[in-house]
Amino acid sequence: MTGRPVRIGVLGCADIAVRKVLPAIAALPGADVAAVASRDADRAGRVAERYGCAAVGGYERLLRRDDVDAVYVPLPAALRPAWVERALRAGKHVLAEKPVTTRAADTAALADLAGSSGLVLMENIMFLHHGAHARLRRLVEDGAIGEPRCLEAAFAIPPRPADDIRYRPDLGGGALLDVGVYPLRAAQFLLGPRWEVLGAGLLRDPGRGVDTAGAVLLRNPAGVTAQLTFGMVHSYRSAYTLWGSEGRLHLDRAFTPPPDHRPAARLERSDGRRDLELDAEDQCAATVRAFADAVRAQGPGPWDRWPRDSVALARLLDEVRRAARRADGPPEPTYRSV
Repeated sequence: MTGRPVRIGVLGCADIAVRKVLPAIAALPGADVAAVASRDADRAGRVAERYGCAAVGGYERLLRRDDVDAVYVPLPAALRPAWVERALRAGKHVLAEKPVTTRAADTAALADLAGSSGLVLMENIMFLHHGAHARLRRLVEDGAIGEPRCLEAAFAIPPRPADDIRYRPDLGGGALLDVGVYPLRAAQFLLGPRWEVLGAGLLRDPGRGVDTAGAVLLRNPAGVTAQLTFGMVHSYRSAYTLWGSEGRLHLDRAFTPPPDHRPAARLERSDGRRDLELDAEDQCAATVRAFADAVRAQGPGPWDRWPRDSVALARLLDEVRRAARRADGPPEPTYRSV
């Protein structure tokens, strides 16, 4: 495929696709928007018209197109496993919204399918492709804060409109799968993939049947702990702090910075505080670029670890849910006074 742009089709006209990913694909020299599919043909037509590409009624028809090399799957979490599998079986590389599936076993099966088919499977966690995080990780590895002791991370957003799919349990809604993945994945990226869940709590909205907030306590094999908070009934917060034996590293606007935002990071040690100069980056564009580069490469590269990383995250999500169920415990007995 070297020498021509990667032709990407989009399965669905989700908000994130229309606002962020489609413009990023169209702006990238190494990629083209080849087709947009929707179950609503008129909607597909309106979106496709902006990019001069084919409008397709139905996802299956898009997967049969010979002019599509890869697909982006922004469908709700409960629908993604089936369509990611169909795309891989149709010979298409896949960029899938996060998490790839709602269960570790399903994510592992798709990772195996992608590997055996020689196809790229990438989970769309954009902050991983912003250079600020790699720089902070290098500082930790170089001993800037001494021995790591604790990670504190939070990602929370204000309540969404009442009809938002995040509130629909049948579509895989809930805070853990929507915003909880960010601090969990940050822990894995910054301090390694292996974590034990010491405790977890999920706040459920009984009227909607989904979790709207949560907190998790983790420990890795080195004894480092991670205290993570997330939710969608909060004022906005997106930050993490790495705390070590000799200092602390802090990053604001960690997970969803605008493209022109210069990340505000600081290093605090006993000998003083230093504000770190970090570059503004468009992490959505960087994500799409990494995906297109992997598709064009058609050989070994850093993308080989992407499916393994997705499986590790999915297993951690499973463990968090199990820990939260244990924390809920059986109902308290009711006693009558005598």
